[in-house]
Amino acid sequence: MTETLNFDVTTVTESRIHQFDPNNITFGSLFTDHMLVADYIDGQWQTPKILPFGDISYNPALASLHYGQAIFEGMKAFKNDDDEVLMFRPQDNWQRFNISAERMCMAQVPEEIFIGGLEELLRLDAAWVPKGEDNSLYLRPFMISSDVYLGVRPSQNYRFMIIMSPAGQYYSTPPKVKVETEFIRAAPGGVGYAKCAGNYASSLYPAKLAQEQGYTQLLWTDAIEHKYFEESGTMNVMFVIDGKLVTPAVSSTILKGVTRDSLIKLAQSMGIEVEERRVSVEEVISGISNGTVTEVFGAGTAVVVSPFAAIGYEGEDYVLPAITEQSLSSKLKKALNDVRTGKVEDTFGWVWKVNA
Repeated sequence: MTETLNFDVTTVTESRIHQFDPNNITFGSLFTDHMLVADYIDGQWQTPKILPFGDISYNPALASLHYGQAIFEGMKAFKNDDDEVLMFRPQDNWQRFNISAERMCMAQVPEEIFIGGLEELLRLDAAWVPKGEDNSLYLRPFMISSDVYLGVRPSQNYRFMIIMSPAGQYYSTPPKVKVETEFIRAAPGGVGYAKCAGNYASSLYPAKLAQEQGYTQLLWTDAIEHKYFEESGTMNVMFVIDGKLVTPAVSSTILKGVTRDSLIKLAQSMGIEVEERRVSVEEVISGISNGTVTEVFGAGTAVVVSPFAAIGYEGEDYVLPAITEQSLSSKLKKALNDVRTGKVEDTFGWVWKVNA
């Protein structure tokens, strides 16, 4: 449990949960009844407020609109068989959020506001947490600079918020991805390891070009030589090579994914050899052709575990073997879901139960 903090709570007069169909979920399109708002003003966090979900007003000179000081996290909550609400690794997301905040010259968010706020919201909106193998409640903590000032300097005031949205399966079919060798996502010394809004904005144009060519996502390569894999769209990327789980080592250009870390630890607990190292495009493309690379998949909060159908490189598509229940990605996804939903004992200390 986090330190107790008083929240200023205003509840809805009527829930909108009748709008929610757990059998027909579109990611990021419907939001729960309540949201959290906490303002950092003159060096102090003000009393956090929980309000009915709705629009917020802003001044046209709001610093975040002009200079991009904005960060966020992606997390999930689940229900176990006893209808208890479980958060998955919230402290890891809180710590990473503050790493992003430091890189973007933003205020640090205390645990009692970040995790305490999540707990308060989940108690209020517990009915919105869907059951089902691929279903969850997606949690989006984020922070923006809130100075009203046109000048290039770190903001002195910030607004932290949390909104929540029911989520189902992210991809209905395995994505087809393209190796990106012209544009870059991140360069050494930059903000690639931070979960800041600008990282995603800069990826939109090259992703659009790839989608026009029939691909779902990009496989980003290094900024210097375009020889080594880094990430894939909104996911870390993992490979099964000669039966080993192989993934690029985290660096200043690669986000330290919570799902990525969870899969590594689960694989090790299953006796699977794991390598965190540089992974070259040549190694993977030749490995698909000669059979040493049997699986390539994305790992992230939204997509969970998402096997790729094919990889496009230099005008040719390299088709990957079909995924079965015996595939490592299938086994890891099941193991992860079993822990997150309380079906097996949590020996890692990852699951955070929200008291009713």
